Amino acid sequence: MTLLKKPAQDWLVLKAEVEEALKAGRPVVALESTLIAHGLPFPTNLETAHRLEEVIRAEGATPATIAVLGGRLRIGLDNAGLERLARGGNIRKVSRRDLPIVVAQGGDGATTVAATMWIAAQAGIKVFATGGIGGVHRGQPFDVSADLPELARTPVAVVCAGAKSILDLPLTLEWLETWGVPVLGYGTDEFPAFYTRSSGLPVDARVDSPQAAAEIIRARWDLGLGGGVLIVAPVPAEAELPAEVMEMAIAQALAAAEEQGIRGKAITPFLLARIAEITGGDSLQANVALLENNAAIAARIAGALAA
Repeated sequence: MTLLKKPAQDWLVLKAEVEEALKAGRPVVALESTLIAHGLPFPTNLETAHRLEEVIRAEGATPATIAVLGGRLRIGLDNAGLERLARGGNIRKVSRRDLPIVVAQGGDGATTVAATMWIAAQAGIKVFATGGIGGVHRGQPFDVSADLPELARTPVAVVCAGAKSILDLPLTLEWLETWGVPVLGYGTDEFPAFYTRSSGLPVDARVDSPQAAAEIIRARWDLGLGGGVLIVAPVPAEAELPAEVMEMAIAQALAAAEEQGIRGKAITPFLLARIAEITGGDSLQANVALLENNAAIAARIAGALAA
């Protein structure tokens, strides 16, 4: 691995293949690590982490899974690093506000969408694939995920299956509109609801190819508007869960969280685990399917931007 030197700092560590790809102008796709440490159970988390990297390589791009290990911001992980995250232990869930803490304390952290975006931007990575972004929480309009302001200010294109359906999707889209974040539907006119392909809510524009998405991304940055672009792709049809089933499961999970006093950064992992339990594992299968789909689309868009 090679240290990417910053003024008076050496906190960013690039895996050799990522550094080489960036120097050569080849497409690179960032991947977050919260899903490994906090989002999926072992060993599904480790298997999925490897699978996402394989999907990106198969599309001609270089994967860069991002995490904090030993107080260093790691861009691209080896097998040992992935397994360290997957087996859990003292792995902090790291958003933007947590980065200086975990770096100064020399700790280990799994990066959220917000932290992954920021770290990717420091290395010049322009495309990032994840499952679903955070958003505005149901019944708590002032509880806004740090993912949203990061999308408004950090120049990285994020490919996902919409916001997690445990959130308030209309308010999440209102927030993105207010802060000027374009929402592009990849092969869809509607904002997907993570486990289900449709929410009934419109996107800002539909794109049906990586090149069409890349043109809008380039135009945003060429205009000097800064910030990110959100590209939303529906979960594959064969893995979709019925909306009524998911709403019932989400309602039960939210009630359990309220009863147990679950708040803050702990609520999303709690809800996802409870929903997987309620759906007999079907939600977990849908989650893995949409992650793989998003990784493939992100790699194609990264290729179009590189070209």
